[in-house]
Amino acid sequence: MRQTFMANEANIERKWYVIDAEGETLGRLSSEVASILRGKYKATYTPHVDTGDYVIILNAGKIEMTGNKEQDKIYYRHTGHVGNMKSISAGELKAKNPVRLLETSIKGMLPKNSLGRKQLGKLFVYADDKHPHEAQQPESYTLRG
Repeated sequence: MRQTFMANEANIERKWYVIDAEGETLGRLSSEVASILRGKYKATYTPHVDTGDYVIILNAGKIEMTGNKEQDKIYYRHTGHVGNMKSISAGELKAKNPVRLLETSIKGMLPKNSLGRKQLGKLFVYADDKHPHEAQQPESYTLRG
């Protein structure tokens, strides 16, 4: 009789990947990074266990958006006080803080629970092409499609 494989912390192998976001589309990059963070491309994927890898994204400031998203897409946040709903367009957020734009996009594609927060902790986004993770010996990752 065959038994179903269940991943746990003892048998998970994690890798580090570097992705260059220059010229990439925001949504396509975000969905693939979310899949890597979750570990969905691995044969050992287990939905309730964090089996994903670490991802370093460089050149977040040079990411592209299709159509009129830079003007039309609006990000909202609330300060917690009455009447203090803040909004910013995707273009303004990209100019002001491109790291937050990418992190917000990827966060929306992860589970909305403690597992998703743990997976988001394996994401490192940088606005330029330098990162302090050379000791982890990250591999270069080319996006599919």
